[in-house]
Amino acid sequence: MSLEAPENKPVLEALSLKGKTVLVTGGSRGIGLEVSRGMAEAGANVAIAFRSSNKAGNEAAAELREKHGVKSIGYQADVSDPAANDDLVAKVVKDFGRLDVIVINAGISDCFDAIDSSPAKYREQLAVNLDGAFYSAQAAAKEFKKQGFGNIIFTTSISAVIVNRPQNQSIYNVSKAGLLHLAKSLSIEWIDFCRINCISPGYIATEMVQYDPEEWKRQWLSETPSRRFGQPYELKGAYVFCASDASSFMTGGHIVIDGGYTVA
Repeated sequence: MSLEAPENKPVLEALSLKGKTVLVTGGSRGIGLEVSRGMAEAGANVAIAFRSSNKAGNEAAAELREKHGVKSIGYQADVSDPAANDDLVAKVVKDFGRLDVIVINAGISDCFDAIDSSPAKYREQLAVNLDGAFYSAQAAAKEFKKQGFGNIIFTTSISAVIVNRPQNQSIYNVSKAGLLHLAKSLSIEWIDFCRINCISPGYIATEMVQYDPEEWKRQWLSETPSRRFGQPYELKGAYVFCASDASSFMTGGHIVIDGGYTVA
């Protein structure tokens, strides 16, 4: 984060990401894919990291190149591995020449009774959602510190600030609550060279939701004042704002996008 105020630009110019390189982890599907699209629509070159599906990742990168004329490359990486994160950032910097923003979006969600949880299931949630997010941030921060600037955006969740119901997902909630406080803490620790903010979606109509029980979905909708699920594309504007110069004085911030769920 620059400790000096940036140049005063017209607002649409400040929102432009032209010339910037953005890395999106978990960027080949769901919320991550829409974030990748939003970054490209704002003019950024986009590196898309994914864990398992080469086909989806490479197709997403090809779409951004063809539709928006930006540079986009897919990278397979296991973000729960510290060395893999270091390698990912190094490859992006080599291929794009720079890294300006990382959107740490990779995550997993599972619902199970805590009393029956095995150590392996417990660790899996934290390994990706919390440990992996830290390793991604740490790898990017090393580069940001060298170059003197950078921007980290975490995808957290309303699960960071509420207890979801009726599903049992205590460990997932803990992983997201920990991530939110990690982001706030790092925003102060790393303030000399990068900004860090969080975006917490509520119930969003991704592919994952279609497999949830209908009675759960009815309850979620009944408790959401807007009475609908959000669409993934409704989130991308907030990510572009956080990635852009329009949010230059914002760090340690937390944007909740949930149709009023956490207000009611």
